[in-house]
Amino acid sequence: MRTGILARNAAVAAAALLVLTACGGGGDDSGGDDAAGGGGGGERQVNVYGTDGNMGNALGESFTQPGALAGMSGTTPLTELSSDFRERLDAAYPGLQDYNYAGETYDAVVITAIAAQLAGTNDANVFKEYVNGVTFGGEKCTDIASCLEIVNAGGNPDYDGISGPLAFTEAGEPSVASFGILTFGEDNALDESLTEFVLAGDEANAASDEGPAPAAPGTTGEQLVIGSLLPLTGNLAFLGPPEVAGARLAIQELNAAGGVLGQEVRLVEGDSGDASTDTASQSVDRLLQEGVNAIIGAASSGVSLTVIDRITGAGVVQFSPANTSDQFTDYNDNGLYFRSAPPDTLQARALSDLIINDGNNTVGIMALNDPYGTGLMDNTRENLIAAGLAEDSIQTLTYDPQAANYDAEIQQMVDFNPDAVVVIGFEESARIIEGLNSQGIGPAR
Repeated sequence: MRTGILARNAAVAAAALLVLTACGGGGDDSGGDDAAGGGGGGERQVNVYGTDGNMGNALGESFTQPGALAGMSGTTPLTELSSDFRERLDAAYPGLQDYNYAGETYDAVVITAIAAQLAGTNDANVFKEYVNGVTFGGEKCTDIASCLEIVNAGGNPDYDGISGPLAFTEAGEPSVASFGILTFGEDNALDESLTEFVLAGDEANAASDEGPAPAAPGTTGEQLVIGSLLPLTGNLAFLGPPEVAGARLAIQELNAAGGVLGQEVRLVEGDSGDASTDTASQSVDRLLQEGVNAIIGAASSGVSLTVIDRITGAGVVQFSPANTSDQFTDYNDNGLYFRSAPPDTLQARALSDLIINDGNNTVGIMALNDPYGTGLMDNTRENLIAAGLAEDSIQTLTYDPQAANYDAEIQQMVDFNPDAVVVIGFEESARIIEGLNSQGIGPAR
């Protein structure tokens, strides 16, 4: 559990959003006057925000002009990773640029393995009943070895993961989650000195059923085989390395702690690609043929929606470290779908709080037209209205990520002339931000 979290303000505390430090203001509601750090020509500075699909150093690599992203901020599910954990990740996957979703991936593997040991079997239709209970109640543990020690002594573990306290709801998703507020510097890279962390949600919403009685301590059985379905290619490929690192590290440390069911856990890796290809379907078919008991992935909500029926229909657990679409909360998944990433309903609280606390009174939201983009857009809009913005002070639009250009969408933002623009997308976000900059409403200083 994290301690020392301070309420950002009373209104936000009432909304159950806790924050470490207040974010500096940047909004300007004075019309055409220059904002602090604004551009030339008498134009005010528009605040530009991103989300987990684009708030990574990979975005900055698309820009050569210094300051093209300077001051752009946004949210992503992220915890304050210890230097020790980062070093372990770097050893598992040398050359990492970002650590986004590494903790969530690590936790997904760990929770799956602990659930299998509690159940005394690698049968997903049996150990699925123990997954939620691993994350609440019982005796606290924060590392693999101590959790397995509790299980093997006949105890009841409550795993507080790398990515946060988790405390899964009945739907198999976090009731509370940590988010990073990230900011780009003049060099178009994320400035870690400006990163803040917030918690959104409430552990009181966690499930109460911890599952059936566990198997006898030290129960052995058939090998647990875990597959990964992570983005090695496609428009989320920048998330692949940290997620793969998280999965590999978890497997290494599980096996160093003695494995589960009396055997080492085996990892079979697969590529999810993106929603424009059938890479995920091909990978799932291969993973199922390999006899996996659980699949960690996909990262993209749109991709997961194309394979969830195939995976859960085969009696295999699907455990995503990065799906955020709220469509999964009520999905008919036979109780076999879980995620360590928080749903968009939680990220929207963190994002809308950031926007409001920066003093923005009018907001334009440009979202990728897929379950992730539209879900986060709608939830953010609802939270902004709940925070006091008028409905007509928020303009939303969706776009096709495969479009030749985004001139029409950018012109809509120019005509609306908002205090803030939110871009919810993936790698195509770079082209959109280039267009916003060229029209004087981007982050460029």
